[in-house]
Amino acid sequence: THPTMDRNRKWVPGIGAVLLILLSHMTSALEVPLDLPQPPTITLQSPKDYIFDPRENIVIHCEAKGKPSPSFSWTRNGTHFDVEKDSKVLMKPGSGTLVIDISGEKAEAYEGTYQCTAHNEHGTAVSNSIVIRQSRSPLWSKERNEAITVQVGAFLVLQCRPPAGLPPPVIFWMDNNFQRLPLDKRVSQALNGDLYFSNVLPEDTRSDYICYARFPHTQTIQQKQPISVTVLNMETMNETVAALYNITDFYSGEYSPEGERRPGFMLPLGPTSTKMVLRGDTLELECIAEGLPTPEISWTKDGGELPSSRMSFHNFKKTLKISDVNEADAGDYRCTATNNLGIAHHIIKVTVKAAPFWVSAPRNLILAPNETGILTCRVNGEPKPKISWFVNGVPIENVPEEHGRKVEDDTVILSNVQSGSSAVYQCNASNEFGYLLANAFVNVLAEPPRVLTPPNQVYQVITNSPALLHCSSFGSPIPTITWFKDSQTAIKDGDSYVIHENGTLEISVAQLLNSGKYTCIATNNLGIKENHVFLEVKEPTRILKQPEYKVVQRGMSAMFECKVKHDPSLIPTMTWLKDNGELPDDERFEVDTDSLTIKDVTDVDEGTYTCIMNTTLDQDSASAMLTVVEATPTPAIVYEKPDPPSDLELTDQTERSVQLTWIPGDEHNSPTQKFLIQYEDLLHQPGVWINLTEVAGTSTTAQLNLSPYVYYSFRVLAQNRVGHSDPSQPSRQYRTSPAAPDENPSDVQGVGTEPGNLVITWTPLTGFQSNGPGLEYRVQWRQKDMDDEWSSKNVANVSQFIVSGTPTFVPYEIKVQALNDYGSGPEPEVVTGYSGEDFPVSGPDSVQVMVHNGTLAEVHWEPVLSPSVRGKLQGYKNNKRKTQSGLVLTFSGNRSEGRLPGLQPYSLYSLFITVLNNKGEGPPSTSKTFETPEGVPGPPSFLKVINPGLDSLTLEWGSPVNNNGRLTGYTLKYQPVNNTNELGPAKVMSFLANDTTVTLGNLNSSMLYKFYLSAKTIKGSGPIITEEAFTVMDTTRTQPPVETGKGKDDWKKELVNSSHSHMLKGLKPGTSYKVRVVARDPADPTVHSTDEVVVTVPAVPSRQVDIATQGWFIGLMCAIALLILVLLIVCFIKRNKGGKYPVKEKEDAHQDPEIQPMKEDDGTFGEYSDTEDHKPLKGSRTPSNGTVRRDESDDSLVDYGEGGDGQFNEDGSFIGQYSGKKEKDTHEGNESSEAPSPVNAMNSFV
Repeated sequence: THPTMDRNRKWVPGIGAVLLILLSHMTSALEVPLDLPQPPTITLQSPKDYIFDPRENIVIHCEAKGKPSPSFSWTRNGTHFDVEKDSKVLMKPGSGTLVIDISGEKAEAYEGTYQCTAHNEHGTAVSNSIVIRQSRSPLWSKERNEAITVQVGAFLVLQCRPPAGLPPPVIFWMDNNFQRLPLDKRVSQALNGDLYFSNVLPEDTRSDYICYARFPHTQTIQQKQPISVTVLNMETMNETVAALYNITDFYSGEYSPEGERRPGFMLPLGPTSTKMVLRGDTLELECIAEGLPTPEISWTKDGGELPSSRMSFHNFKKTLKISDVNEADAGDYRCTATNNLGIAHHIIKVTVKAAPFWVSAPRNLILAPNETGILTCRVNGEPKPKISWFVNGVPIENVPEEHGRKVEDDTVILSNVQSGSSAVYQCNASNEFGYLLANAFVNVLAEPPRVLTPPNQVYQVITNSPALLHCSSFGSPIPTITWFKDSQTAIKDGDSYVIHENGTLEISVAQLLNSGKYTCIATNNLGIKENHVFLEVKEPTRILKQPEYKVVQRGMSAMFECKVKHDPSLIPTMTWLKDNGELPDDERFEVDTDSLTIKDVTDVDEGTYTCIMNTTLDQDSASAMLTVVEATPTPAIVYEKPDPPSDLELTDQTERSVQLTWIPGDEHNSPTQKFLIQYEDLLHQPGVWINLTEVAGTSTTAQLNLSPYVYYSFRVLAQNRVGHSDPSQPSRQYRTSPAAPDENPSDVQGVGTEPGNLVITWTPLTGFQSNGPGLEYRVQWRQKDMDDEWSSKNVANVSQFIVSGTPTFVPYEIKVQALNDYGSGPEPEVVTGYSGEDFPVSGPDSVQVMVHNGTLAEVHWEPVLSPSVRGKLQGYKNNKRKTQSGLVLTFSGNRSEGRLPGLQPYSLYSLFITVLNNKGEGPPSTSKTFETPEGVPGPPSFLKVINPGLDSLTLEWGSPVNNNGRLTGYTLKYQPVNNTNELGPAKVMSFLANDTTVTLGNLNSSMLYKFYLSAKTIKGSGPIITEEAFTVMDTTRTQPPVETGKGKDDWKKELVNSSHSHMLKGLKPGTSYKVRVVARDPADPTVHSTDEVVVTVPAVPSRQVDIATQGWFIGLMCAIALLILVLLIVCFIKRNKGGKYPVKEKEDAHQDPEIQPMKEDDGTFGEYSDTEDHKPLKGSRTPSNGTVRRDESDDSLVDYGEGGDGQFNEDGSFIGQYSGKKEKDTHEGNESSEAPSPVNAMNSFV
């Protein structure tokens, strides 16, 4: 580091206010060369709270520097600690550090508060008060943990309560096998170490819940006695087990644990709690809830947001931690527990206190005789700290008063200091939460300048990198630093140069022209000292041709090229690596100046090869892969988009141009066609890339034209026939200097929005177009064709300006010019605008109307004079009224006539005309009345058919909505429509104007008629309306009569639409059908029916393939028949083995009343025998004729129900099977306690 000094703290005689100048002393700490006299400075001390391990020595650090070297002493518990009298205590030579050997001693004897003092003839510095305490890991108090029995679903807390250690122990829970207990959102460990169960489960039963405490300093672990937990499920407990447990044995008996319940808080308790935290510490808030299901925890802060950047959740969101707490973190924090039964809230009121913390700590002062300085000790805290000042370790109120020393709370002012008044001042700031102690010396010296930076030092940097030229100095008074280049040009702070407070000269972007000799001069009133340094700006090292990916056949040679450009004054070193390691020590690898050749390639040569070009200032590297393959035909060429360019470099920089250079990426077998250069304006449009220019694909440089006041960053994209590459990495930022605007705003317009104003608008310049800060617009205006001077007004960067007090609708000449802090834009163009319009003052005269027919008229008027328009004439509005309705027509432009279409015939109209401009409508002209002649009427309002009969229809209609004249009557035309939709002969009838109904007779029954009706005036008939109707209606609901003796006939019905024929579909070929037609009049309940006709549908040859003739079907049937035959044979064999089976004897033997045999008639069973082959089975169904044929044996499937009357249940079981058991429900019909019958065997097979 370089010594730094406060350059502005010097007292200048003759300037009145001392305090104003002394404020400049608050700078970085000062470094005094050690060969000069200076008070002690503490450089190393132990922390304020020191906990030691009793197995090791106590080491209390205290190091200090000064001239002469300081001596050290100690106090313990506020009294002098004589180190030499205690053989166990050693103070290191040349240091104040104490080493206390506590082996064989009671370590407690050395606990206490220690403070170190460093003293020399110029002052005394003191260390912090260091509290020394021995680490402790006390044993767990002996206790016996009662076994806990808890009902499933209840909440549970297992307390740890470890012994208080120093420092506090780390708590964790394990089992007997030293496995940590799994924690989740249901089971969690609180900050105090207790284990919380939101609800217990049967698997929580265990006898080895063990709490462990690990004490950090001694690295010892102690354990609590195991806790046994038994979780009971009350629903599964019988009365005997329940009686063994008293309700008081349950841990949470007052709850209804097994049922679901709303959340409640186990920690903290109650609706609210409080928490105090110190500023800078970590705030830990904890909420643990019980409930079933397990509640979810969420956190919010009432009236504020949680600090997302400093907060974190732990313990499954049950703990909220906020680091580096500040005053804004105080407030009410709400934790919310939620499950599907409800919500619970708890509010933690957090207050933030603060131990003292520095706002501005006192800094060392180096003063020349008769100078004045100030020490400030600015602290903050909550509560507000108390500040105490000390001089050389003695309270300032107890030291002799000095002339020129003044203490004002946190400030000490030292005026006109004298030689020999050097001292060390201590500032102590304390409140109930801690203290701060700072030493700051005042060293009174008279010392001429000295430059501490070595002379003739040479600095070398790469182009476009920052350069730092150091000029570290010392003197009292503090020297002033001045820089010169080449011993003649004074350097001042600016965009290119920055002179730092410590004297260092920074060149932010070094260029070749910055190379040369630099001189720094340090000056004070005791002398002057200069030092020379040299800056050399070097060209960067760049790899122009990078090694390329190689695919080489085994046994061939591979060559990687690596051509480099570097500064000729720097010595480059080329290094090749394989897979980031050294090249193999093999003579097949030949390294040349700019290439690497590998001969007789083998498989082990595969890998990534990297060339690294190093100089003393920079390096560049590039890599390529080598793939070794078998000797195969040349693979097909793969074309891909190019790799992005790299190594963008800016050179030849001027105010309006710069040269951009780049290195092309791999073309991937498709030559680059062009390069696209884009820029980003980091000042006005950060993040937006804009196309700037394109250059040919063979070029690697581009001269770019730039705009002023833009923070440019460039990137390049390559394009081949496949497409564009990804963008290159952006170049470094290049800032152009501000300048006056190059253009003025566009789209300048002047339009009045109200009478007496003129609103001048324009499209503002963008930030890119502004060319500099402070963009404004000069707005100029004057009335056209007048010799008035231009009125002018400068406005901020807005898009409009309003001129008030203008005449109504007069032309104005307008100009808008851009200007900024660096000048005005070019002379603007003049545009013409108009001030605001007002309503027209008069309507047109001589309004005349010419009626052409009942729907069209033409209106004429005299145009109004321009002054009365008071604006731009938009046209004329024609307002016409007929009785209560009104119509409006607008005629655009300056005209004197217009047509009025869409009029209603035989109507009276009133008409007037108004003038329109942009402001609105003027007063109306004189009203003009006209009448339209008669016309043909509109269509009748409706036509409907009512009361249809078999041979008559009644029609009803309404008069037209628009008669358009005097109605003279109606014309009705009608004609029948047959089944093919052909129209029959038409009949025409006429009716008077007051007729609205007619009944037509002598019509054909079941016939569709179409009607046409129109109204007429003296001008003729109007439009017609039509309607259709049948003479017979609603025949679809007619039901066929049911004749005696035909109760089982199933007549199918189809709807007939009053036609004379109907086609029946879906009939089966070769089948005869009876057909009849039924009709009924809705007004007459009598049913009319035709005679029945027998119709036979002829048979049709089947086009389908007869499945019975297919070979596969015949084979399948044969296989099924054979299988059934085998099963029947097996069943017969088993049956014949059974012989006669006396059912009753067997039932008597069992003595079971549930299975007594029954007879068919009286409910009792008889006996059956396998020899009764020709009798029906008892319990089976007898044929309807009451006889049994001889060929119907008991093995016939007919007897088992495979006939017309099904005797099987839905599942295939046989209802009438014989059994030794009582018959059961049908769904048990296939069960039998006896030997299976053939039918049972068949059912089993199915």
